[in-house]
Amino acid sequence: MNSIKLNDILKLDNINNVKIRFNLMFAGNWNPIETFKNNEIELLLDGQYWNYNKNKSFKQGQITIGLIRIKNNENLWLLFHIGRITKDLNILNGVGYDYETLSEFQKYFGRLIIRFKNSSQNMIRNAESVIENCEVAQILPDIFDNDIFPGYDKVNLSWKELSKVLEKENWKTALQNQKGIYLITDASNGMRYVGSAYGDEMILNRWKSYVKTGNGNNKDLKKLTFEHIKENFRFSILDIYKSTTDTQTIIERENWWKEVLMSRKFGYNRN
Repeated sequence: MNSIKLNDILKLDNINNVKIRFNLMFAGNWNPIETFKNNEIELLLDGQYWNYNKNKSFKQGQITIGLIRIKNNENLWLLFHIGRITKDLNILNGVGYDYETLSEFQKYFGRLIIRFKNSSQNMIRNAESVIENCEVAQILPDIFDNDIFPGYDKVNLSWKELSKVLEKENWKTALQNQKGIYLITDASNGMRYVGSAYGDEMILNRWKSYVKTGNGNNKDLKKLTFEHIKENFRFSILDIYKSTTDTQTIIERENWWKEVLMSRKFGYNRN
């Protein structure tokens, strides 16, 4: 089956007058996808129309496509903006342009996901050189908010993110059908907790308990405040198993991870 390309959807003419900006980070430490989820669109647009110290990013009259990388998957990008340069402000090391948003494409902003492997260090590319390699991976039914399940080996969520994604059908389906070993990391001190899930709804059920109470009824975690957990806990998956895997296999693997990560000696595990 032939893939659907980005310009099959956009149908842009004069593609040699179009540039695509693949936004990885701003100011060295901003995460664009988190900025998008926080609805800080103006910050994203500042990054889109930013000039570096020596080189200008665009020219007057050019169309610009803004993509931001979806966390945990280096080849998936979310479309957040398409605009046209209306004025070059002749500013370097700052926002260098006035622009107009092309409203005919707004229905795709935050919903169109592109698959593209960017092998160049240059994040601003002439569209004619890359657009045929930009494949449509998905058009979301609503605005992106971490709706995509990234794969078990790529789950890395804050408590706040976890509380949101557990309401999403594709996350629920993925997590309720797998037994497994999970890891909780306290970002404030590096302490870890290794847990296992093998009962009803498996990983989903265990993680729902952390969303509800923060501690999941774990003895040492009960010593922490719910606010501390909300602000500092991160959740990931170490191993997954089929739903038919026997409970003893899961428990033995859980103990193995506790030994490897030393979560009894330096973490929150006690048994």
